[in-house]
Formats: sequence, C-alpha cells, structure tokens
Amino acid sequence: MAFQTITAQEAANLIKNDDVIGFSGFTAAGCPKDVTRALAAKAEAEHAAGNPFKVGIYTGASTGDSIDGALARAHAVKFRSPYQSNKDLRNELNSHGAHYFDLHLSELAQYLRYGFLPKPNWAIIEAADISADGKIILTSGVGITPTVARLADRIIIELNRYHPKETAGMHDIYEPADPPFRREIPVYSPSDRIGVPYLQVDPSKIAGIVETNLPNEVGAFTPSDKVTDTIGYNVASFLSSEIRAGRIPKTFLPVQSGVGNVANAVLGAMGANPDIPPFEIYTEVIQDAVVTLMLEGNVRFASGCSLTLSTPALENVYANLSVFKPKLLLRPQEISNNPEIARRLGLISINTALEADIFGNINSTHVLGTKMMNGIGGSGDFCRNAYLSIFTTPSIAKEGKISSIVPMVSHLDHSEHSVKILITEHGVADLRGKSPVQRAKEIIDNCVAPEYRGMLNDYLNLGQKGHTPQNMAAALAFHDTFNKTGDMRLTDWSKY
Repeated sequence: MAFQTITAQEAANLIKNDDVIGFSGFTAAGCPKDVTRALAAKAEAEHAAGNPFKVGIYTGASTGDSIDGALARAHAVKFRSPYQSNKDLRNELNSHGAHYFDLHLSELAQYLRYGFLPKPNWAIIEAADISADGKIILTSGVGITPTVARLADRIIIELNRYHPKETAGMHDIYEPADPPFRREIPVYSPSDRIGVPYLQVDPSKIAGIVETNLPNEVGAFTPSDKVTDTIGYNVASFLSSEIRAGRIPKTFLPVQSGVGNVANAVLGAMGANPDIPPFEIYTEVIQDAVVTLMLEGNVRFASGCSLTLSTPALENVYANLSVFKPKLLLRPQEISNNPEIARRLGLISINTALEADIFGNINSTHVLGTKMMNGIGGSGDFCRNAYLSIFTTPSIAKEGKISSIVPMVSHLDHSEHSVKILITEHGVADLRGKSPVQRAKEIIDNCVAPEYRGMLNDYLNLGQKGHTPQNMAAALAFHDTFNKTGDMRLTDWSKY
C-alpha cells in the first residue's frame, strides 16, 4: 500500500478541537516533533480567532519540548497523562489550565484497553522505517505505542531519517491479553524476547507520512557533584555488603534505575565497585551511564522502554550498532515496568525520592505537598515488587533551607511497606524488620543532614503515644515554617 506524504501543517489540520491523541516515545526518546509544533501553531491561530482548541494527550512518560512545551505554551492541552517534566506544562497543571491524572506507568496502556479513559482518536508515531503492509520500525522509545496505534481511529507517521532503519531488531513489541484471558508474561531474564521486532498497524488507518530529520530533544544530564557521587558510593558499598552477607547472590541480580544525575552517579559507582560483578539491567529508561558501563564491560545487557541518551551517546550507539544492538532491547512500558516481571526477576530497584519522612514514607511527586513536579513515573511499579527497593535523595535542598527528610511527608506516593533502604550522602538506613520508632532512629542517625538531626529527634520526642509516634499538630511543621519564612529550620517547638 502506498502512503500519502503530507506536511506537518496538513497533518495538524486533520486534528480537531477536543480530539484525543496518543503519542509514541518515552521521555524525549522516540517522540514526534514536527506535527506537534504545527498543532501548537494551529491552536494559537484558533485561539486568536476566538475559537476553542484543546486536545487530550496520552504519552509514554515525559516528552520533548515539541510536545509538552509547545502545546502547553499554546494552551492547547485539555488533559494529560501519565507523566511529564516540562516547566511550561507544569505551570499549566499547577494553575489548573490543564487537567492531569498521574498514573503508574505500567497501567496506562491497559487502562486505555479497559475503557477506563477516553479512547484516542489519533496516534502520532515516530518511525525509523515503515513497510507497505504497515510494519513500523520504531525509533529510540516505545512507550504505549502498540496500544494507542491499535485503539486510535487514524494514525500519523513521522518518518524520521535521523534514526537509522538498521535499528530494526532492537525492539520487542508485545501486548498482553486482557483479563480474563491474560497468561503469564514469559520474561525470565532481561534478554528474553517475547514479541516481534516491529509494530504492526492497519495500513488503512494511516492518514499520512510526515518526513523529518530531527534529533531527540533529550537535554544533557546535570553533571555529578560531590553529593551525588557520595550517594552513588554509598549505594554501591551497601550492595557490596549485601553480597558479602549472602543476601544478594554473588552473581548479582538485574538492576532497575531511575533517571537523572543521581541515577547516573549510582550506576557509575556500581560499575567501579570491584565487588559488584558485571550485571544486567531491566528498567524503563536506559541512559548515558549504561552505555559507558557496556563499553567498560560492567553491564552485559540492558532491557528498557527507551534510549534516553544525550545526543553524543545516542550517535555513538547508532555508529556502533554491531556492538550495541546485541546488548539492547526496547519494550512497551507495560512490559518494561510490569510488576509480575519485576517480582520474578528479583530486581534491585533504585529510585530517587523528592522527600522522605522519618518513618520511611516517600513523596515522589509534590513539592511541599501541593505543586506537582513530574509524576510518580515507574517508581511504584518497581519498588513495591522489587527484591530490594532502594530510594536515594540528597539530604538537603536550597542550600539547607529544605530538608529532604521531614517528620511526615507532605504527599504520600510510596508507603513504608514498600521502602526497604533509604540512602543519602550521609549514609544508609536499612529499614528491613524495624518498627516505626526503630526506623525513625535509623533514618535520623544515618541519613539526615546534621543541622536537622536535633530538630527531628525533638519531633520524635513530641510524638503521641501509639505504634507510630506522630504528633498531628506538628507533623507538617517543617513545611509550615518554610511557607512562612522560606526556611524549614525550626528552633522552637514550644507551640506544639
């Protein structure tokens, strides 16, 4: 079947106010870029003419600026799910200019299939290649693409020549059956393939091909510093001690790691630790540190949902596909983040906390309890089901005006029941088999910044009688003090 080549503007003109769009990609990897900028321009023109124009948006996770940023600045987002990290979109969400429903990333595709959420009218997919019978070779991210391509009424393809068609074979596309017909997902090691290396779509649904040659919009990661390097060292040293104690097999276990400078520092430290053998990765985001560790021989294989690499790192992979392709596999996120597989493989899960409390609860999403930062992402998919769930965070922020460890988290994403280990630059709190009071002492003594330890011990002494000694009048005193003074450091508990 011959597909019609159209411009980005022609593609945007097909989309109507109130339509719902599902996008390919995961983070800024594998996301469309051209049609969405044209769609933002269309929205601005419609608004200038006094016409309403907003669309609903589903993505794999966060996106590049050409989706979330452009459409947010054009005030063209009606609703958004499941995860974002763009400043302009964040402003829209926090000012209620767009509705946002945060979701565990493993759940979105099946929620769409179950009919829990509005069905997508359109799928916009970035491709490295497409055959006449509708076999699509995706680019550097998969996300929810198989599900939205099947559910959408029409499909627009961005054929992006920046991504070589020789990446064919790097993807493993698989959609599970829905209950009551779902069987086990047969992944027993990170390198197992269970699907096909292409996305099959109905050719008759393709409305047009937009040809592009555009790099991913993955920004450079913040360089590591003394704090992140120390956190990485503490994680690697802890895992090394677990191997020596016999609680982790000497052959090690697959690793899931979050994204960002802390995660890169942790992976780098693990690769440098002589007690940690070369390991495999089963995660959502494959980032620069993984490529480096592969070249050093410290990572044998990596399965994920996206190659969220800086431009130099991605171009290195593309220039050396014969080296990297046998060691990389990209899957849909309901497989990369699947709780069944995480539990079966025995993942060591390492994620970053925005805020933790002294009893081991984690806030991953809301600054001071109200302002959405990014979203829960895949951390819940993994930490609840991991062999060992680790959360990391620098102990302070804003030059010490904020303590990342507080009496009670201002928003709860992961409860104490899922969190096994908390690590900051000051040390490691092992929460396994400890009561709430024991956890509090472990966290205060080992993870809290020195200037906040006395305050948190004072709070613990204020705790009301009971199994978890919270003081409800003082539980959010750190946050209340910051809102009033711009600094959490509280010297007088007398009013509590």
